[in-house]
Amino acid sequence: MERVEALQAFKNMFGADAEDLFTAAGRINVIGEHVDYCGGQVFPAALNLRCNVYARKVGGSKIRMAFRGIDGIVEIETDKLDSYRGLKIGNYQAGVAYFLQEEGVEIVGCDLYYDCTVPFGSGLSSSAAIEVATAVTLCEYAGVQYDKVHLALLSQKAENKYAGVNCGIMDQFASAMGKKNHAVLLDCATLAYEYVPLELGEYCLVIANCNKPHNLVESKYNVRRQEVETALKLIQTKLDVSCLAEVTPKQFSEVKYLLSGVVAKRAEHVVMECARVKSAVSALKKGDLIELGRLLNESQFSLRDLYEVTGKELDTLSALARRETECLGSRMIGAGFGGCTISIVKKTAVEGFIRRVGKAYHDAIGYKASFYETSIEDGVTVEKL
Repeated sequence: MERVEALQAFKNMFGADAEDLFTAAGRINVIGEHVDYCGGQVFPAALNLRCNVYARKVGGSKIRMAFRGIDGIVEIETDKLDSYRGLKIGNYQAGVAYFLQEEGVEIVGCDLYYDCTVPFGSGLSSSAAIEVATAVTLCEYAGVQYDKVHLALLSQKAENKYAGVNCGIMDQFASAMGKKNHAVLLDCATLAYEYVPLELGEYCLVIANCNKPHNLVESKYNVRRQEVETALKLIQTKLDVSCLAEVTPKQFSEVKYLLSGVVAKRAEHVVMECARVKSAVSALKKGDLIELGRLLNESQFSLRDLYEVTGKELDTLSALARRETECLGSRMIGAGFGGCTISIVKKTAVEGFIRRVGKAYHDAIGYKASFYETSIEDGVTVEKL
């Protein structure tokens, strides 16, 4: 939605003009999938696909929310913030407000219009973008100083404890802390981070959405978390480690006998994916895009065969991309069970890549994939209208 349309929609909904625009980014993860909740390093980047919150400070005790593409207004009251956990729409926002209020932030009544360009259920973290944008909005209107890392942690808490989605910290951190034209090498155990220039030269990242509907709460995401926690407890009987990400590939080969079945497969993915992150960052810093592409492919195969979170749609989309001569590598991103792939594609070949992969995917699956033109941007923006 163009800004003019969004401003008009705000006025139609609330009978007054929006005064501010607060945004937070969706994200891709270059590599390091399903390791953030295991204490691993991840390598996300913030996108131009964003949650835009057009806002007006009203005062009083009511937050009124409207959403692009959804009729009506959702209203929550600041003195009853614990009572909105069951909301189908607005529970992420209520959760953020609830935990901010718990910390002593005065939640001020306001009108908010959400224009989210991050596709829902895509694995590009629309929920994190909504949470972080809401947290920034409420802090700005409360007139309090805020630290973006802290807002990321609070947003994650809202998703975990309020909305009931057991996500790691990566999504909210990337949404809040993203930097234009850089990826963030983030240690999820310590929150130590480093910005690494995401310079792909004559190549670019193409995002493709398989358009299979999925829902994190109802998916097997929480089951995967239980499986790796089981693996960690067994490994800790032999190794002095605090998280699975501390286990090196060599150590894993020595203790793998402790594990069996799917628990062994899940742990092997995490250990090897953590090693791939280090190799990928090194390759990028050296400008070795062929190696980076190879590592993306390896990550995809591991997510398919060991972690088993891909499914035929993502497998098909990734395989079709790898078939293209100007594609260096392709893998699923996000929690899986639907969502998106990223592929490293030569800029001059993007149009043909999208056309051929799109047609072949439609022929194989029976419905269309969506492709997004993206750029790597700052995580949070604040603008007076």
